[in-house]
Amino acid sequence: MKNVFVLGASLLVATCALSLAANAATVLTAKNGMTIYVFDKDVGGKPSCYGGCAAKWPPYAAKASEKMGEGWATVKRTDGSLQWTYDGKPVYFYASDKKKGDKTGDGIGGVWHIISE
Repeated sequence: MKNVFVLGASLLVATCALSLAANAATVLTAKNGMTIYVFDKDVGGKPSCYGGCAAKWPPYAAKASEKMGEGWATVKRTDGSLQWTYDGKPVYFYASDKKKGDKTGDGIGGVWHIISE
């Protein structure tokens, strides 16, 4: 019986440690501190969120003169504007996120995701 208790306690501690490690992952944010998201329906590094979609999920707009660190690049949208990409994926904001640290768009529709580093 004692072995079962020790095993159970060990599993509980391991589960808590894994949970804390997952929560400690850094969420990638824009320069303004807002959470950014990727969209599973974007294919080949091209944005596919336009119109009503872009109203809810505004693209992270870029300027040709701006530079970011490793993993960052830009892609041209259909209107000619530039959008930031990270690791080849266009990135977006979620309009319902109101303050730094909000990540309320994560998992919506099973196709919107935060980027954790």
